[in-house]
Amino acid sequence: MQRWRGLEDIPEAWGRSVVTIGSFDGVHRGHQLIIGRAVERAREQGIPSVVVTFDPHPAEVVRPGSHPPLLAAHHYRAELMEKLGVDALLILPFTAEFSKLPPAEFVVKVLVDKLRAKTVVEGPNFRFGHKAAGDVALLASLGETYDYDVEVIDLYVSGEAGGGLPFSSTLTRRLVAEGDVAGAHEILGRAHRVEGVVVRGAQRGRELGFPTANVETLPHTAIPADGVYAGWLTADGERMPAAISVGTNPQFDGTERTVEAYAIDRVDLDLYGLHVAVDFLEYVRGQEKFATLQDLLDRMKLDVDRCRELTAEYDARA
Repeated sequence: MQRWRGLEDIPEAWGRSVVTIGSFDGVHRGHQLIIGRAVERAREQGIPSVVVTFDPHPAEVVRPGSHPPLLAAHHYRAELMEKLGVDALLILPFTAEFSKLPPAEFVVKVLVDKLRAKTVVEGPNFRFGHKAAGDVALLASLGETYDYDVEVIDLYVSGEAGGGLPFSSTLTRRLVAEGDVAGAHEILGRAHRVEGVVVRGAQRGRELGFPTANVETLPHTAIPADGVYAGWLTADGERMPAAISVGTNPQFDGTERTVEAYAIDRVDLDLYGLHVAVDFLEYVRGQEKFATLQDLLDRMKLDVDRCRELTAEYDARA
């Protein structure tokens, strides 16, 4: 998959293409329907498919301080899109100047002049241009002028997650914030992932016999509610079952909120300075402060056993 940052990265000889535009945070199952349809239309027409997205999130530029918690880092979104068969990913730097482009000018500048769109695939609520004034009806109307067609895909999938609400990034963020990572898993079609670099912490886990990777998460990451979770720690390409702790470590009067992952039965790891991924499978319990250190150790052993069981059961089904 080709990856471009900015319109100037698009090859000058780029031909016709099938395009879909959106934030696509999380690349959840609804997004997968839209992107998958764009890929399908591109293959039918014998031309490449292009996904257009933005960095930073448009909300942060239009309303500073309102950046939503992110469900997937840009590079991870790119990996997910590549697996869906996307041929090219265009990340547009979203600036105050860019946000002021009228809808028609946005279409000409991005879809017509640069990507030479033949088909544009979008969800029913797609908005574009200054103050989100453009909608799919305007997009289709402009297509009559600029020789592209528009296909609208209903991206709304629903299930048990969120009490039957339609799947969306907003719902996924809410479930993650509540600690319902199993619900988030249903919407995303995979475990929710948090990434970052392993940094040195207080090293209490190592002293207690459960050495953890203290992950300095990427900015604006959607982090689950405080508690203990079963999941996986991926480092240097190795995916390891893990017991994950999110919180302030009240046992030791901590104040800083951290994400720590213990790779189960692995006490030989030196992960400092590595970029790692932590995938959350299931909530195990809330954050607690125990009466004694021994009580904490006893519970940690139970937590690790439970996390070992949950990850093994999941992998056996997969």
